[in-house]
Amino acid sequence: MAKPEVTHEPVSIERPLWRALAGYRVMTLVYAVGVFLFHHHYHQAYGRPLVGAVYLAFLAVWTFATLRAVSSAERCTNRFLAMDSTVAIGGILLSPVADTHAQVSPTLPSVWVAGTVLAFAIRLGWRWAAGASLVVGVANVVEEVGLTRDTVHNVLLVTIASIGIGYVVEVARSTERALAEALRIEAAARERERLARDIHDGVLQVLAMVQRRGDALGGEAAELGRLAGEQEVALRNLVAGGIGRPPVATAPVP
Repeated sequence: MAKPEVTHEPVSIERPLWRALAGYRVMTLVYAVGVFLFHHHYHQAYGRPLVGAVYLAFLAVWTFATLRAVSSAERCTNRFLAMDSTVAIGGILLSPVADTHAQVSPTLPSVWVAGTVLAFAIRLGWRWAAGASLVVGVANVVEEVGLTRDTVHNVLLVTIASIGIGYVVEVARSTERALAEALRIEAAARERERLARDIHDGVLQVLAMVQRRGDALGGEAAELGRLAGEQEVALRNLVAGGIGRPPVATAPVP
């Protein structure tokens, strides 16, 4: 009875990372909205609260509308990354417009912008993540009109995290390619073994029979039997992986 073939499903480290990124974007959106409402309700901190409210409403629509785009590398296109970066940087630069008195430390998108950088890391690797972190850092410096300790701390934190994640993803992709190649070789070996069994039960038996009949009949039939025997040996070597080796003569089958 033939054994059932065992198939191996490809394992990808990126799938949980994309799911985590989607969850991160939603949670940080809730956090950004909460920070805005807290400062506006309890401290009346925003000189132009309508600007912040409109931006955060747009950010909420954008976040939920693009959840599918951050579900896999195929859907997270370069165009989406460029647009997502524009939304994040636009929110940073709009923050002083809404917070005219500079009373609120976080920007309007707050830590949501880190999700954009992480998308670069997962999709394109650590080098692009470092570049995206640099752009976000420049936007924060422009928004703060100078370097502050909090700005440097936040930018460095996002940069280090995104570079680390991007590097891990690149290593994981190399490992997955090596695993896929190993599985392909294993599948080819199993197929060769199956063909070997089929050939052994079919063609090789026919060649052996021709060799026996040729030896029994003699004359030209004996020559045909000899050729059949040589082909049997060559075919056995081929099945065993011995391509290129000279055929080994065997004694005639009685």
